[in-house]
Amino acid sequence: MKVLVTCPPMLGMIESFRPSFDAKGIGLTAPKVVQTLSVAELKELVPRHDGWIIGDDPASREVFTAGKAGKLKAAVKWGIGVDNVDFAACKDLDIPITNTPDMFGAEVADVAVGYVIALARETFQIDRGVRAGNWPKPRGISLAGKTVALIGYGDIGRNTAKRLLAADMKVIAHDPAASRLPAMAAVEFAQWPQRLTEADYIVVTCALTPSSHHMINADTLAMAKPGVRIVNVARGPIIDETALIAALESGHAHSAALDVFETEPLPAGSPLRQHPHCVFGSHNASNTADAVRRTSEIAIGKLFGFLGIQ
Repeated sequence: MKVLVTCPPMLGMIESFRPSFDAKGIGLTAPKVVQTLSVAELKELVPRHDGWIIGDDPASREVFTAGKAGKLKAAVKWGIGVDNVDFAACKDLDIPITNTPDMFGAEVADVAVGYVIALARETFQIDRGVRAGNWPKPRGISLAGKTVALIGYGDIGRNTAKRLLAADMKVIAHDPAASRLPAMAAVEFAQWPQRLTEADYIVVTCALTPSSHHMINADTLAMAKPGVRIVNVARGPIIDETALIAALESGHAHSAALDVFETEPLPAGSPLRQHPHCVFGSHNASNTADAVRRTSEIAIGKLFGFLGIQ
């Protein structure tokens, strides 16, 4: 048997997991992946393997059909986001598949709150200035008493809320499933985009779905408080980047911290790159050694189960 791994965080620690495959006599293919492989690359690779641990690749019907015509018997989506995976195609093709939910809520929340602080105190601007030989002292804002519109109240959202509340911030969570989720007493709830006018921050932690695509757009940004700060540690297409750029350029949005983008990696010609009040990540908020090890071990175990490997 052979297994393909295309998830960059797992690939970055692949030698740690190779013994698990060697012990079972399973061949392991670990290609170099910056963010994702293309459909053409996947159609070439996937059919040669019995199992596939998927990253953020375009795991489409076309890819799974090619895999089914070859050796593919099962797959696991590494991590929690599943917007890139055609689960309906897997069901139609009788390919067992699952993901690894609730794996790194704390890790992503740490990054989200790090971005909240960075935008409040403009630490990224100070860093750039000092590196350039200057000694900037931007006047920031305090966190205590500020209001956050938190989009998404799943594992990441709840962990983020806990950290924001510890900083004496007010949290208004927006999640259609909120009534079925455990809540902290201090968290308030509203339907999107209600109460957006109160928010000093918009922090995005929700899944990408048809209803959340471009939910932050020209209309919702216009509703936001002037000077709003925006953090996205979820999925890039939740924000209409054209609308965000316009809000930044007009000054209606003060700044943005983005770990994710509509196109990844961020294109060299993106106007976002030129905006001084932006700080960027590389879709890396979940990537700690502890979380990668934990998630990868669970993904391997689930895949081995599907493949009948004891």
